[in-house]
Amino acid sequence: MTATNNRMPPLPATILVIDIGGSKVKMLATGETAPRTCRSGKRLTPAQLVTLVQARAEGWTYEAVSIGYPGVVGARGPRSEPGNLGPGWVGFNFAAAFDRPVRIINDAAMQALGNYEGGRMLFLGLGTGLGAALIADRVIVPLELAQLPSPGGPRLDHLLGQRGLHRLGKKAWRRAVRTLVPILMDAFLADYVVLGGGNARHLKRLPPGTRLGHNQTAFRGGFRLWTLEDVLTLAGDEEHQPPPLRTLGWRLI
Repeated sequence: MTATNNRMPPLPATILVIDIGGSKVKMLATGETAPRTCRSGKRLTPAQLVTLVQARAEGWTYEAVSIGYPGVVGARGPRSEPGNLGPGWVGFNFAAAFDRPVRIINDAAMQALGNYEGGRMLFLGLGTGLGAALIADRVIVPLELAQLPSPGGPRLDHLLGQRGLHRLGKKAWRRAVRTLVPILMDAFLADYVVLGGGNARHLKRLPPGTRLGHNQTAFRGGFRLWTLEDVLTLAGDEEHQPPPLRTLGWRLI
């Protein structure tokens, strides 16, 4: 897999956004109004993903692809294998498989990008696990909070994720969310918190300073991803060109 980013390329006119979740994959293309889905799961490999997406996206037009990946992402794609999908993600050539330029970002960061409305925002994805990202004055910082221990209890994803919801029941799980979200909000000095993910719909009363996101905002984040100047575009048939060196002064955010 190679990457080019010596200068800001022209924005693609049409983009296919793929949001990979633990139980299903959602996709939407520019100009379309109804997302399409296919099954995910612990046996899903990247090659199977491409085949499924291409079949489900038949009839759609797209010049480029954005992927929200449920794991750690580096400049050239996944840097770690996901715990809730099949193997083979690290090093997979998505650009060659789709025959399109591709940009990949952590799935929580993509949702955060779609929900961002300025200031310092903490996004928490309450889904199969716990996704998280911080955006501070338009600087995106993907976070890995899942394995942090909760105060006196299990790690955060076992408490706030799907496992915690099943183990605790909805009432106790909601109480855990109302308790822990303000702690995380204070820890990251966030102006506000957006709660997304499939299980956010189970919340009845939100902690102060929070609002619910919408699953559709992941697609908005995937479209916005192509407006960012310092995200590498993966292209399967081009010689690698290193990103330009940028001299930035210190910033207090």
